[in-house]
Amino acid sequence: MSSVAGKTVIITGSSRGVGADTAKILASQGANVVINYRQKAPRATKVVKEITEAGGRAIAVQADITDPESRGGLFRAAQDEFGGVDVLILNASGGMETELGGGHALKLNRDAQNDTLTEALELLPRGGRVVFVTSHQAHFINEVETMPEYEAVARSKRAGEDTLTARVPEMAEKGVSFVVVSADMIEGTVTAPLLNRARPGALDERRAAAGKLYTVNEFAQEIAKMVTADVESGHVELVGGAEDFLAQAGK
Repeated sequence: MSSVAGKTVIITGSSRGVGADTAKILASQGANVVINYRQKAPRATKVVKEITEAGGRAIAVQADITDPESRGGLFRAAQDEFGGVDVLILNASGGMETELGGGHALKLNRDAQNDTLTEALELLPRGGRVVFVTSHQAHFINEVETMPEYEAVARSKRAGEDTLTARVPEMAEKGVSFVVVSADMIEGTVTAPLLNRARPGALDERRAAAGKLYTVNEFAQEIAKMVTADVESGHVELVGGAEDFLAQAGK
């Protein structure tokens, strides 16, 4: 896929933060964008308004990707409005929300990602792409320890990545490619202050180790690039490099 112009992109968890900025970037490049949100309709509506006022095309669709019927409605809405789906960006994640229970992280970050891919493969055309968004803390969790407050989330995200990556041959049979985009902690996300609250100084520690933490928009720019990047299926893009993680992992 050389361009997203005229293509339809579903971005899960895109009413704010990285997902919202990725949607705006891709819409500015001519993509039809499906903004997915779980609860906060006003946020999603605001993103759609910004895109349409700038001349782009977008819709907002409420869907909890852990719920089969709700998830199906997300794809039906994309079909009804734009005629199909060309790209799926799996951006929605969580697990720091203690009120949702101990099993929520794995349910969302592994099971729901896998189920969403299954539905997408029924619609994605040859040449379509799936992008999975993750963090260095999750991607390297099997080799590099992370802060205890984030470990369960990191392991669930890595489980999701492994589950999806195992399906690369299946995707290849359908002519669909798969890319992982990973970054360090991101300045301005919801997760960063939650971690910093649970472990004061966590952001400063990562800034010192990484030299620089990407902003929401900077990370979104990198995700948008990987939608059309000429890379092999299964490629892992380590945004901003990951020198300290790679060194600790012995790579």
